[in-house]
Amino acid sequence: MGEWKVDETLDSLKLDLIVIGIEHGNAKRIDELTPFEHLEYKGGKADQYLTFITETLMPKVDSLYRVNTSPSQTFIGGSSLGGLFSFYASLKHPELFGKALVFSPSFWYSDEIYKFAEDLESSKVGKQELYFRAGEKESETMVQLMNDMKKVMLLKLNSCSQINSASIPEGEHNEKLWASLFPQAAQWLLEDN
Repeated sequence: MGEWKVDETLDSLKLDLIVIGIEHGNAKRIDELTPFEHLEYKGGKADQYLTFITETLMPKVDSLYRVNTSPSQTFIGGSSLGGLFSFYASLKHPELFGKALVFSPSFWYSDEIYKFAEDLESSKVGKQELYFRAGEKESETMVQLMNDMKKVMLLKLNSCSQINSASIPEGEHNEKLWASLFPQAAQWLLEDN
C-alpha cells in the first residue's frame, strides 16, 4: 500500500526527532484503533492498545534512547483509524502526549468520539496541540467531520492557534497523501507554539 516515507523525510530535513512506528494488528486493527464500538464493525478496544503503548512501549523506548519525556516533546500520530486513535490517545493522556498528528481521521466510526471530546475538562486538555489534515477526495464527509471536531476542540483549548487544520483539495485516502503531509507536520511537531 505504500508508506509515509518517514525515515527519508527525517534524513532530508535533518530533524532531531525519534519516530517509533508500530505496525497495525491486521485482523485486530479495528479493535486496536477504535475507542468506541461500531454497531456493524464492532471494535472499541483502543484502551487496551493505548495501555500497551503507555505502560510497555514508552518505558522501553525511554530505557533505550535519550529522550525528553515531557508532554511538550512527546507526540502521537496516525492516519485513518490511526488518526482517530491518535486524537483519542492525546486527549486521554495529555500528561504524556502534547501534540497529535491527525491525518484523515475516521471520526465517522462512532459519534461517541464527539461526546468524549465534548465532555473533556478544558483544564485537563487546554494545552493540547492538534494537527488536522484531510483530503477533499477521501469521502463525502471526511473534511466536514474533521471540521466538526475542530469546532468542539476550539471550545476546550486555550487558544485557536493550538489547532493547525487544513483540507487538501486533491487529497485521497492513501499513503501518498499522508507521505506528502508528513514533512510539514514533522516540522510543526518541533515548533514551540
